[in-house]
Amino acid sequence: MNINIPAKEEMYHALEVRHGIDFQKKMSQASAAVCGLGGLGSNIAIALARAGIGRLHIIDFDKVDISNLNRQQYFTDQLGEFKTKALADTLIRIAPYCEIVPHCIKLTEENIPELLKDDDVICEAFDLAEQKAMLVNCVLEKLTDKYLIAASGMAGTGSANLIKTRQITKRFFICGDEENGTEEAGSLVSARVMICAAHEALTAVRIITEGNI
Repeated sequence: MNINIPAKEEMYHALEVRHGIDFQKKMSQASAAVCGLGGLGSNIAIALARAGIGRLHIIDFDKVDISNLNRQQYFTDQLGEFKTKALADTLIRIAPYCEIVPHCIKLTEENIPELLKDDDVICEAFDLAEQKAMLVNCVLEKLTDKYLIAASGMAGTGSANLIKTRQITKRFFICGDEENGTEEAGSLVSARVMICAAHEALTAVRIITEGNI
């Protein structure tokens, strides 16, 4: 281990000072899954790692491509690596004592219940509408005790104020403007994608630290 990494106790204390003891205890005992590690998911994962989450489950089967670099949290020296490996390396540098659980696999209706059974909060971060619908439907039908946060509408350069978090049911939330996908807006800009990712990450933090919101 790098000798410059602070001790676990020192890092935990720094988070307690910033967040409060009760807040940080809840974060440190929680597990969140991030399904899809593109512009949305890579930013969600980094935000949760910085918030001091205890376990972070990251899932994707894709590799880092040059087309990802405009909005995703990867670097040129990671081109060609699996996103799970590349992002795990970055997350460990941010939060060395967070338990990072990478799964380089494509989520399906068959494997979702088993793969996500140990996660308290599930963050949907897929690109394609059919993938989003598959994950949402499967979680709502088969993992009814989980909190689910999904995204819809973050493309283009529309006002950041149009991106919001809406609670659909007690355990299901949607973040985004719910209108502007890439087909409608024609572009994906890092700043707007990051805003939606921040909404998902903050919703996860609020669920973990405040309970029902």
